[in-house]
Amino acid sequence: MTPLRIGRRSALTAIAGLALAPAACAHPAGVAIKIGSKNFTEELILGELYAQSLEHAGLRVDRRLNLGSVEVAMAALARGDIDLYPEYTGTALLVVLKLPPMTDRDRTFETVKREYERRFHLRWLKPAPMNDSQALATTKAVAAKYGLRTLSDLSRQAPKLRLASVPEFTDRPDGLAGLRKAYGGFAFASIRYIAIGLKYKALLDGDVDVAVAFGTDGQIGADHLVVLEDDKRFWPPYQVAPVVRDDMLSRFPSIEPALDALAPHITDSAMRDLNWRVDGGHQEPADVARDFLRSAGLTA
Repeated sequence: MTPLRIGRRSALTAIAGLALAPAACAHPAGVAIKIGSKNFTEELILGELYAQSLEHAGLRVDRRLNLGSVEVAMAALARGDIDLYPEYTGTALLVVLKLPPMTDRDRTFETVKREYERRFHLRWLKPAPMNDSQALATTKAVAAKYGLRTLSDLSRQAPKLRLASVPEFTDRPDGLAGLRKAYGGFAFASIRYIAIGLKYKALLDGDVDVAVAFGTDGQIGADHLVVLEDDKRFWPPYQVAPVVRDDMLSRFPSIEPALDALAPHITDSAMRDLNWRVDGGHQEPADVARDFLRSAGLTA
C-alpha cells in the first residue's frame, strides 16, 4: 500500500501504450538481474529480500532500489532499466490497469496477472499473504472519545476531526474521493499534508486526530494505534509480489522458484516487524532482510 505514499498519475498514459518487447534486448552471459523498488521503507526491505534470495540461488544481482513512484518503476521496466520489482495487487488493479475495485484476493491477483501479461509482457510471481491495505488510523484516546471503530463511524464524525494525509490521497480512486463515494461523509474539519515519515508523530503529538495508514506499517503495533475497520469492504487487497519481465524469466528460470519460496514467509506480522526495525530501530534494510532470511531458513 503504496503507501499511497507516492504520486501515481503522470506516466501512466505512456505506460499503457508500451508493449515492452522493443526494450527486450539480448542479455549477455553473466548479466546481473536488475532489481528495483519504490521509495519507501517496505519496498526497500522487499527489494533486499528479493535480491538476497536470488543471490542465494546463485544469481548475480544489480540493486537499483529507491526509484520512486509506481510510474517510475513501470517506466524502468519498460525500458529494461530494471528486470523486476515488488508491486501490490491493489495498486496494479486501480492505478496501473484502472480497473474497478475488487475485494476477493484470488480474483484480484488473477486479474492483474492476466492483464500485465497481456498488456505489458510482465509476469506476476507468487503473492505473499501479507496485505498492505490502505487504512485510516487513530489513537486509542481519540477512538474512545468519538466512538470510532469502523470507517462508517469515521465518515460521520469527520467534521470534528483533523486528518493527516499526503496530497495523492485526496485524488486517488482508492483515497478520499473513493471513500466519499462508498461511505458518504468524510468531510474532515481540516486536512493537513504531512510527510510520510512524520504522520504518526503528528498523530501521537495531538496535532491531528486521524492519519492515512497502511496495514503493514510498523508503527501500528509499536504505538498501539487503532486501525478503523473497512466495514463496507471498500479497499481492494494489496498483496505484494515480484513483477518480472518475461524475457528475464525465460533467460533465468531459477528466478521464479527462488522468489516463490520466499513469498509464504512475508506475512502481515512479519512485515510490520521488519518495517519497525528499520523505521523505529534505525537498522539498514539489507541487514534486516539478511536476518529475516536466515531466521526463516531460506539462507545459511
